[in-house]
Amino acid sequence: MLGCRVKSGWATAVLVEGPPRAPRVLDRRVIDLSDARIPTSRQPYHAVRDARPSKAAKLERHLRRLVERITKRSLGALLEEYRRQGRRVRRVALVVGSLIDPARIGNDHIRAHALEGRLFRTALEGAARAARLPCTTLVERSLYETAAARLKRPPGALRRAVTDLGGARRGPWRADEKAATLAAWLALRVS
Repeated sequence: MLGCRVKSGWATAVLVEGPPRAPRVLDRRVIDLSDARIPTSRQPYHAVRDARPSKAAKLERHLRRLVERITKRSLGALLEEYRRQGRRVRRVALVVGSLIDPARIGNDHIRAHALEGRLFRTALEGAARAARLPCTTLVERSLYETAAARLKRPPGALRRAVTDLGGARRGPWRADEKAATLAAWLALRVS
């Protein structure tokens, strides 16, 4: 299963396999959800907010389509690489910061962040659908409580287990990797 911690313009992706009681991390990496050659694609709604009103709608459409295209390409390339390695991803689980409706936010700067969060989440959900993969979305703030209920383990035990799963990996094992790992672990439980 593939877990992704969605950020603005990128996501941490972690591939997990095995039975739900004993998962193993096979791979972790960052995938692009924006185009590095077009800096405004990383925070598109900030660019839209700062654009002249006559150009804002056109810029939004352009950046949204760009994000969707890059995201689909990035996820597709990752899945193809796994297929070539003989690994089969059957489900994608996303971890996001919030599912709040941006229209409910009065502050235009905070609304831009919420719009970006929704854009990158929905772009990844769409890319998963295009790859014919079921996709679930989890909110980071309640991730460990959700996992504790589904995996029937205390949150503290899950935190230690997720930390241990990354122990053998080279390089840092940060909160993003841990969240993506736990999401993938939950996806193992579903399939």
